[in-house]
Amino acid sequence: MKYSQAKPGRIFVVRLEDGDVVHETIEQFAKDQGITAASLIVLGGADKGSVLVVGPEQGRAQTIEPKTKVLDNVHEVAGTGTLFPDEKGEPVLHMHMACGRGFSTVTGCARNGVKVWQVMEVILQELVGSTGVRRPDPVTGFDLLIP
Repeated sequence: MKYSQAKPGRIFVVRLEDGDVVHETIEQFAKDQGITAASLIVLGGADKGSVLVVGPEQGRAQTIEPKTKVLDNVHEVAGTGTLFPDEKGEPVLHMHMACGRGFSTVTGCARNGVKVWQVMEVILQELVGSTGVRRPDPVTGFDLLIP
């Protein structure tokens, strides 16, 4: 386990609008507001054609290949995530969402492009004094959080 400390900063209540791409819009908002680290929760709708990363093709393969799922219709969304800078100081969102329709739910990472259907509500809590940064890991290929 690795860890660091941060303090709560500003809290933002954000409404994403129809057609917004979640990770792109939140990362741009963070840049505009000077936010370097944050925790987030989201509620709303994901549009047809949104893409989730739903796991690796093979769990313990030497090379990790992401498995994706394209939503075939509008889904209800509940999600949570973190935002930390990469090595260049650019904010990078890591958010997982549960997307449900009827009696079926798919859960995955939003990094490949989840589009808002009508509206998505975001509560973003800034983390002040964080030393966290995302760095590429040569073994997994992930951009890992280094606290």
